[in-house]
Amino acid sequence: MIKSIPLYVIGVCALAILLLRLKRRLELSRAKHPSLAGHSRMARRFASVVPFYEYDEAHFFRADGAPDNIAAARRAGFMRLAAVFGERYRETADLTEEIFGGVSDLQFTSRYRVPFQFSRFVRERFKAGVFLESSSGVTVTDLDGNRFYDLTGSYGVNVFGYDFYKECIARGSDRVRDLGPVLGAYHPVTAYNVRRLLEISRQEEISFHMSGTEAVMQAVRLARYHTGRSHLVRFCGAYHGWWGDVQPGVGNPIAARETYTLKDMDRAALKVLRTRRDIACVLVNPLQALHPNSGAPGDSTLVDSGRSAHFDRAAYSAWLNELRAVCSERSIVLIFDEVFVGFRLGLGGAQEYFGVQADMVTYGKTVAGGLPIGVLCGRRQFMRRFRDDRPADICFARGTFNSHPYVMGAMYEFLKRLDSEPIQMLYRDLDAVWNSRARGLNERLQTAQLPVQVANLSSIWTICYRQPSRYNWMFQYYLRAAGLALSWVGTGRLIFSLNYTDADFSAVSDAVVAAARAMQEDGWWWASPQLTNKSIRRSLVKEMLQAWRSSPIGSMSSPRSR
Repeated sequence: MIKSIPLYVIGVCALAILLLRLKRRLELSRAKHPSLAGHSRMARRFASVVPFYEYDEAHFFRADGAPDNIAAARRAGFMRLAAVFGERYRETADLTEEIFGGVSDLQFTSRYRVPFQFSRFVRERFKAGVFLESSSGVTVTDLDGNRFYDLTGSYGVNVFGYDFYKECIARGSDRVRDLGPVLGAYHPVTAYNVRRLLEISRQEEISFHMSGTEAVMQAVRLARYHTGRSHLVRFCGAYHGWWGDVQPGVGNPIAARETYTLKDMDRAALKVLRTRRDIACVLVNPLQALHPNSGAPGDSTLVDSGRSAHFDRAAYSAWLNELRAVCSERSIVLIFDEVFVGFRLGLGGAQEYFGVQADMVTYGKTVAGGLPIGVLCGRRQFMRRFRDDRPADICFARGTFNSHPYVMGAMYEFLKRLDSEPIQMLYRDLDAVWNSRARGLNERLQTAQLPVQVANLSSIWTICYRQPSRYNWMFQYYLRAAGLALSWVGTGRLIFSLNYTDADFSAVSDAVVAAARAMQEDGWWWASPQLTNKSIRRSLVKEMLQAWRSSPIGSMSSPRSR
């Protein structure tokens, strides 16, 4: 006869299970960064209730409570600079305007160059053109003949200079021309590409994809397939492409439910990795070493001067080694996403630079010699897409343009040239060169008493602001007028190609200092003793509450569609 289990025993067991779950939940909470970026659900809720409102012309120039004389100086400087843009970039802006209504990407980037309260007023007066006619050396030229020093880096593609990539594309095209756009089969140059990439990555197998985002997607799919676990771990602020699982917060219309976003460089995150059994892989974007736990910096979020960045190679190397040890201990797949930094930090990429071997590594951007590509290299045990003992159990992944002959041809030229003396020269003393340049520019800015400083991870830079202000985002327009080409995120990310000479960089340094002086003279960095980053954020909250009360979110009368 089976005896019934006493109710108190069932109750004790249920309580024990509840307490265990609560403990695990608290550990996960402690491992999250205490910001909206660290809490994706909270960030999504917050974004859904932020009301649209905008400043009229009078308030535009005194959003920080500036007195009449400062507001007048700002207005005069703004209109003068707008006139320069209107005259100097007329043809480029006109053609941009012609296609504007039909290109959704252009509408997005135009709208989010500056904080939304200022956006319409700026867009109507500063026509930012998107067309360029040519590139040469470290410069690009627009349709009006204006020549700019390029700080966009083509989103990270341009590591060795535009002439290098133009030659890779031209010679690669000649090499594969007889085959043309034949898909499915491989051109013979692919064999060399495979051998060379496996040597560089120190991995065992490879797969080609059409973009960096796609390569990361496949890495995560394979990690889940081979571990039988559901969740991926990403670190707060890190970018791994635009697909849902790696963008669990704002920007993704559907919440990601099998993603943990943890604090970078934090032992609480390691504890979660040690104690949870559902983690398949950990994604690392080495670029986060420059601004751990913060998102990719864009000027559209420059509501105050709170942006900061600092790179400590030794500290980040130690962190990655700890992370490697925990992943090995728990059979978690460690994935390095080097789509952005690959070949920029060194020939062996971030694995070599930080002294850590990943289980998988993804490349993109530059590796195809200027053409679109995504590459996944990994250990054999994680790369296989099928099981010998279960023939119907597969991890399917294909792509129409994988291993496109023209892409493979340009990649072949790129990889062949890595060992050439001119390229090896660019890698010599890489950190010393770029750290010295950043230090020299900061000394000039400090000597001139300008509230601007730069931080860098090798040739990847960001501009930070040392004085509370609501107008730091204006600096991007002064820099463009001074002859510097910036990406749509403005001063948040400056990407130098490694072929910048000392003379080239000196010209850029002169332009940065001149632009900062002009912005200061026009009154944008005026500040009262009462103006702090905290007071700025407090005033923004008040503005949002007022706007929310006066214009219900989602109503037909809401101006959010403007």
